[in-house]
Amino acid sequence: MMMIACLNVSLEGMEPKVTRRLEVPCDLRLDRLHQTLQAAFGWDDSHLWEMIVGGSGWGIPDPEWPDGPLDGRKTTLAEVIEETGAKILNYLYDFGDDWEHRIEIGNIVEGDPETDFPLLLDGAGRCPPEDVGGPWGYCDFLEAIADPDHEDHAHWSEWAPDGFDANEAHLKVLQADVAKLAKKWKSKRKK
Repeated sequence: MMMIACLNVSLEGMEPKVTRRLEVPCDLRLDRLHQTLQAAFGWDDSHLWEMIVGGSGWGIPDPEWPDGPLDGRKTTLAEVIEETGAKILNYLYDFGDDWEHRIEIGNIVEGDPETDFPLLLDGAGRCPPEDVGGPWGYCDFLEAIADPDHEDHAHWSEWAPDGFDANEAHLKVLQADVAKLAKKWKSKRKK
């Protein structure tokens, strides 16, 4: 029997709001939760990350930083919940831009054996482009691309993906990306 955690995830400091609602296996390793969030939000997975609860953090350890995070490849979501009692995890992506995500852990339910997990159920808002400068840079970006007379309009318009709309999540594309991970991990479980 597979237990599933219902997650509500929000990218902090965003206007318009950027949120995702997911169902993930409780036995999902934190590095795979990271990959799931990357797919669900539309990030490129080109930066460091860390999951944080209280004073503990999990990510990919660096031998040159012995005080760095615990190994997220060796820890599951269930273990973090059991060991810390956490109802909220903080997920930091890109230590330069500091994209902070708040992961609220909702109900834990029995998963349908016919469904591939993780599963992206819903979402709102488009993820900012990579390397736009964090929430503060994203505000400048949105202002510049919306105003043809803005001094940085040409620069940021070249930077922006074609037809960038901060309100449009492109949910079907993101759901397909999360489904690819679910299928890949399901086939590895069977081996």
